[in-house]
Amino acid sequence: MIMKKLLSVLTVAALLAACAKPQPQDFQVIPQPADVTLADGSFCVKGAAVCFDENMDEASVKAARRFVDALETATGAKCKQADGGIAFIQNPNLAAEQYAINVTPEGVTVEASALNGFVYACETLKQMLPPAVYGNKAVKADWVLPCVSILDQPRFDYRGMHLDPCRHFWTVEETKQYLDVMTAYKLNRFHWHLTEDQGWRMEIKRFPKLTEIGAWRNGTVIGKDWSSNDGIRYGGFYTQEEMKEIVSYAAERGITVIPEIDLPGHMVAALAAYPELGCTGGPYEVWTRWGVAKDILCAGNDQIFDFLEGVLTEMMEIFPSEYIHIGGDECFGGDAEPDRPDPWDVCPKCARRMKQLGIKKGPEAKHYLQNYVTSRVQKFLNDHGRKVIGWDEILEGDLTPGATIMSWRGVKGGIKAAQKGFDAVMTPTDYMYFDYFQSRERDKEPLCIGGYLPLEKVYSYEPFDGMEAGTENHILGVQANLWTEYITTADHLWYMLLPRLCALSEIQWCAAENKDYERFKASLEHSLAMFDAMGLNYCLDYKGLIGYDRQPARSQEELEEYLKTAKHSW
Repeated sequence: MIMKKLLSVLTVAALLAACAKPQPQDFQVIPQPADVTLADGSFCVKGAAVCFDENMDEASVKAARRFVDALETATGAKCKQADGGIAFIQNPNLAAEQYAINVTPEGVTVEASALNGFVYACETLKQMLPPAVYGNKAVKADWVLPCVSILDQPRFDYRGMHLDPCRHFWTVEETKQYLDVMTAYKLNRFHWHLTEDQGWRMEIKRFPKLTEIGAWRNGTVIGKDWSSNDGIRYGGFYTQEEMKEIVSYAAERGITVIPEIDLPGHMVAALAAYPELGCTGGPYEVWTRWGVAKDILCAGNDQIFDFLEGVLTEMMEIFPSEYIHIGGDECFGGDAEPDRPDPWDVCPKCARRMKQLGIKKGPEAKHYLQNYVTSRVQKFLNDHGRKVIGWDEILEGDLTPGATIMSWRGVKGGIKAAQKGFDAVMTPTDYMYFDYFQSRERDKEPLCIGGYLPLEKVYSYEPFDGMEAGTENHILGVQANLWTEYITTADHLWYMLLPRLCALSEIQWCAAENKDYERFKASLEHSLAMFDAMGLNYCLDYKGLIGYDRQPARSQEELEEYLKTAKHSW
């Protein structure tokens, strides 16, 4: 009898011990790695030893140490530097953005050949751990990794995300947090839109009025009432030191910052500062409403090239990126003054320039004149070892070879560019404009510019659709854009970005055959908990919960009735 009781107690104790055994997280890594093999068992990382290959460069060691710091903060236990736990190994046989992870009950090996590979390996490790590793305090959890073997690399070299600080300004710290989220999902290009009609955001010491005057607007349109103005002076800019700080912060995380100076259109803020650069001479005011302005740099005035070369020279001193984005979009047909002719159509200086260049009069004349501006800027940048990238309008007319196209007006621009032998980045509005509504129930959503882009549609995008066979190699990658006309707070910014950025990351990283929307949605559960740990807002429309307060979606019948009567502003 005593023996039976003892056996019973031991059995219960054994069961309790088994139940108490730390359990690894479900494997919910986004983007899904290329090659994953899970096995039984786990490895405890709390207080684990860590060692770094002596051949690793300083930046790679720093990236690995950031992972260790996050681990120590979340677990509350220090990781001593010694063999036998987590080993970071330099493997020159792996590609620059490739990495390998092997987890056994005895330890973890992380292999890469360069900074980006180590950054991505660390992010995969973090996503295999409890989401508190993305927070800033110690949390009791099962701090174990599953036994797994991973060999991973991206589909595309260019994996971009854009941010507009011109319509609404984002601080250095907010911008860094944006980069942190990009890092978590293995993006490697940050397209920073720094100039616009509504505000010039970068300090240029040769032209101080750009920030003294051009960085500030006298109020902002209220909603979509174009005749309104809230009367509140608004603006801000980044000093050169702050921009260098962002560049350095991004580089440490394997992200290249691509700055944009939008030209020759979207330049009203610059014209307000230096009116002599416009066709009429002004006066101009920094724009207080949204949309497309008529006013533009005067292509017949050589002063604009002195101005642009001066600005670009200082930009190149701040931004080491191979590419400088020169905009080039929406130069003609501004929607604010539909009855006013485009300045280049009536400007005597522009007319003389077109005559000098042998450009024949006609509807295409302006495009060829824009080509002239683009080619002069392109030559200047090429002479300084840089390349031009611009919106797909620069392809109209006769573009100089060597430029790269960013296809935003659908996919046709990228397809056409590839057919002509130009490289392209795909960022079509229908799939990649994150300023669009995420629900058809707009009365429950925060105000935005219009459109409809739910998570599932983002995920469905295939960059090679419609491409001619043999031209796919010209598609460098994919980018999403976040314009901020109606995004005034960080909470709203994150709401528009997340979780659509997660879907973007799988388009950029995963081979087409490795994408699976149902698997992706299941993996999002872990990402949502990560966002909570990071203190970020996010949208749950894909779960049928709409808006900031996550109201339940209408029934199909109610939605159809709502859509019949609702008035939607685009």
